[in-house]
Amino acid sequence: ALLVANHVSWMDGVLLLTTSSRPIRMIAYADYVQGGFIGWLAKVFGVIPIDPHGGPASIMKSLKSARQAIIDGELVCIFAEGEITRTGSLLSFQRGMMPIIKGTDAPVIPIYLDGLWGSIFSYSGGKFFWKRPQKWPYPMSINFGKELRNPDDVHAVRQAVQHLGVIAMEQHKETQLIPPRVFLRKCRQQGSREKICDSSGVKLSARKVLLASLVLRRVFRRNVFAPGEQNIGILLPPSAGGVLANTAVSIDGRVAVNLNYTMSDEVNNYCVKQAGIKHVLTSRKFLEKKPTELEGVEMVFLEDIKEQAGLADKLAAAMMAYLCPMGMLENSLGLKDKKPDDLFTIIFTSGSTGEPKGVMLSYNNIMSNVQGVEQMFHLKPTDVLLGTLPFFHSFGFTGTLWLVLCLEPKGVYHYNPLDSRMIGKLCQDYDVTITMATPTFMRSYLKRCTKEQFHKLDTVVVGAEKLPLDLAEEFEAKFGVYPTEGFGTTELSPVAAVNVPAHRMGVSEQVASKPGTVGRPLPGVSVKVTNPDTGEELGADTDGLIWITGPNVMNGYLNQPEKTAEAIQNGWYNTGDIGKIDAEGFIEITGRLSRFSKLGGEMVPHILIENELVKILNGNDDEEDSPLPKVAVTAVPDEKKGERIVVLHKPLNRPLDEVLQALAESGLPNLWIPSRDSFIEVEEVPLLGTGKLDLKGIKQTALEKFAGSHAG
Repeated sequence: ALLVANHVSWMDGVLLLTTSSRPIRMIAYADYVQGGFIGWLAKVFGVIPIDPHGGPASIMKSLKSARQAIIDGELVCIFAEGEITRTGSLLSFQRGMMPIIKGTDAPVIPIYLDGLWGSIFSYSGGKFFWKRPQKWPYPMSINFGKELRNPDDVHAVRQAVQHLGVIAMEQHKETQLIPPRVFLRKCRQQGSREKICDSSGVKLSARKVLLASLVLRRVFRRNVFAPGEQNIGILLPPSAGGVLANTAVSIDGRVAVNLNYTMSDEVNNYCVKQAGIKHVLTSRKFLEKKPTELEGVEMVFLEDIKEQAGLADKLAAAMMAYLCPMGMLENSLGLKDKKPDDLFTIIFTSGSTGEPKGVMLSYNNIMSNVQGVEQMFHLKPTDVLLGTLPFFHSFGFTGTLWLVLCLEPKGVYHYNPLDSRMIGKLCQDYDVTITMATPTFMRSYLKRCTKEQFHKLDTVVVGAEKLPLDLAEEFEAKFGVYPTEGFGTTELSPVAAVNVPAHRMGVSEQVASKPGTVGRPLPGVSVKVTNPDTGEELGADTDGLIWITGPNVMNGYLNQPEKTAEAIQNGWYNTGDIGKIDAEGFIEITGRLSRFSKLGGEMVPHILIENELVKILNGNDDEEDSPLPKVAVTAVPDEKKGERIVVLHKPLNRPLDEVLQALAESGLPNLWIPSRDSFIEVEEVPLLGTGKLDLKGIKQTALEKFAGSHAG
């Protein structure tokens, strides 16, 4: 048989040898197994050296040796990635393994080594060996999958190994600490280090964040929350107050439900009712800016809570924060009783395609995301993360709130992601190194921030919308940072895949980023592409419906078991996105299933038309124009064609005839080009508070315009 395993550490081969009573012949690079004691040991164990410097003939000789060993009935093992991963995620598989098994009818056994990331033999922390082990003894596992017979290509084998990673993560989740427990430990560890800052001038050390959280928790329990009250509403922007409200609720073992203050009162009242919320934590200062009327709930103002905290509360909290042993502290808070799959938060979807759904995310969902991002980006104590994404958005809740609370970076918060001048100032004053943004926000920074303000910025992770390549190049040209795109949804906690900039991997030459894609899956996450009509799993570089499985898949939709069953099938989440996985394991999103129209029997992707229009309009742009989207494409029913492509746009900066001419010359099929009377001018393109297009609002505008006209 041919054993095919992922490659996480220098100990992988040795550990695999311990699992079999039969000898296993390892295929290894000749440079690593020649000379001295290592060379002698390699001969004893029958290692098959492969020398890439010796040219094609030398490589083929090694592959033939491996093939003959299999024909002779031996076990041969290959680490098909060809090198140790620098990010913890699965790299591309080399095609050299296929000649080894061709024509032998020998089974291929997929293997996944789990738990080795973090050991001194892995690249965690950005280096091998010279670091402290995270645990001692160090637990790990080796998972063997079902045999594959005569696989068509390396993609099928890679998929089998990747799927095993999901099983491995499920097996060891009970040993993982939940986010509130990690937060407590991180605060103790970082002590007086500055941890949380915001644009109002608040600066808190890790020790003060822990103390303030414990004080708030005591007052909430005494004066606000009823026994057994589980879901607590929070109506606050990204700020020190927003952080502390979330930490106080979470260390009390309750469920934080951050409400979307950009939505109407009607929508928020719907969310409050669905979640059974009785209390909403907010502030008077915030409500002056964002007046909100919620029914059937008590509004709890943080200004009042601060006044209710007496000396006894502060002394008791200080004892717990500074003197109480960690195990005793966690017991007293009831956190040791919490299970990984218990509910951690409810995040309501933006409602871009319909009524908001309450996405139930567990402790394990959020923690797996945080750990995956840490593995891939090698976050350091010197990192400073800018938090402008709202906590009611899963990208903000996980990426700018709990990632900061559980890991090394400091968080700097501001309530308005489009307030570019303040964001530039914060980046300059606090030496921000990482920011998470949307293309909409990036355009704003391009227009109003200076290179000097972003002098320390080295990582920009973009999500929510597809990142136009010309925007990425323009951003790099001005700030010296090429933005990396990721992919996910609220239901995936939210990150499923991400590109990693090269400098985050030290001196390695591994490719972990590819422009035009959304990156590779996080460690322990698996992706497949299927035919939308038949459900058949498709091979590499073939467009289809994208499915995700892993520890990041939500518990389900609140009070909606039918919709949960539609979205999750056998553990796989239906993203509704159309895309493909390339030969190197990178995912490319080509559109949403809901953002396609069927014209003349052909599927027409709205996003490609949208991208061409953006290029045409930006090519004649005014420097002072708003960074907000100028155009959006949708469709309405049509009696003749079945559907009609409609374009919503802000006032055009060139004649419509020129725009249509440029579209015709762009190479798009004639069928895809909207008619002249299908353009609707609007003051603003409907947008959600997260910066994403409001697809529901856009479609409604189009339907109202064409009702009783060509639409059927």
